Amino acid sequence: MHIGLSSHGAMPITELLSRIEHAAANGFARFWLGEHGEWDPLTVFAALGDRAPGIDVATSVMGMYPRHPLALAAQALTTQAATGGRLTLGIGHGHAPLVENRYGLTWRPPVRHAREILDVLGPVLRGEQVDVRGEAVTAAGGVTVPGVAPPSLLLAANGPRMLALAGERADGALTMWATPRFTGDVVVPAVTGAAAGRPAPRITVGLLVSVTSDVDGTRARVDADFRQAAAMPTFRSLLDRQGSASPADTLVTGDETAVEKMVRQYADAGATELIVFPAGLPEDHDRTVTLLADLARAHRGRYDA
Repeated sequence: MHIGLSSHGAMPITELLSRIEHAAANGFARFWLGEHGEWDPLTVFAALGDRAPGIDVATSVMGMYPRHPLALAAQALTTQAATGGRLTLGIGHGHAPLVENRYGLTWRPPVRHAREILDVLGPVLRGEQVDVRGEAVTAAGGVTVPGVAPPSLLLAANGPRMLALAGERADGALTMWATPRFTGDVVVPAVTGAAAGRPAPRITVGLLVSVTSDVDGTRARVDADFRQAAAMPTFRSLLDRQGSASPADTLVTGDETAVEKMVRQYADAGATELIVFPAGLPEDHDRTVTLLADLARAHRGRYDA
């Protein structure tokens, strides 16, 4: 199992690039960036270029709205070339309130829309030409970028149909806030079952993690910080299905021994990679990164799948 590190919060791009280099030096497998109204992740990684050797880079996630899949494929392949083939492209359908209120676009049924996006994106990333005339997506042609291998493609998924689509049409699934039990009982079987006959899929789980001596205080801060995200229908549905009252119920927290034990539970459940989102006070953040860097180096040797 690989352990990757994520960063969030506005900062100068020079500082962000330095964090990626620091993560590489600490032995993390990947550095993940999502879209949060800040820097564009793919552009950041293209700016990184061949710096920070030894670490892969990944998006968690790039939204399907408002991008056309041909344009996203061109951007991803450009970034793949700039980083020397180190990119994982994680994409997600997004949330209806953001799609409609931020972009003024029409929200479409997630599974059907994601399938049409993948009908274009997957083949074009592999260097193929497409002619897709879907209900929401029309695309003709491809992207010519000689000598560039396709990046790994992950689909953000929590529900059963999206998880199955991730196994069927992508290289795996990326899910957030899943507990070890939900990962092992629901996520892994849905994705691997749909991927039958294809290469073993990646099962990537994004987690809030805090190594701290103030567990109760950290749980309260997490619930306050992620209250709006937890209200989004996709996340609320996931929390309800796995019996989590709030994001704090999914928090990996405690001292070093407790956190290491919980990380091992995800490996045992079948996760192939964790994305660590450090939570808590600044001193807890540093303590969390220190422990997870140690585990990242160890787990790359012990749990590689």
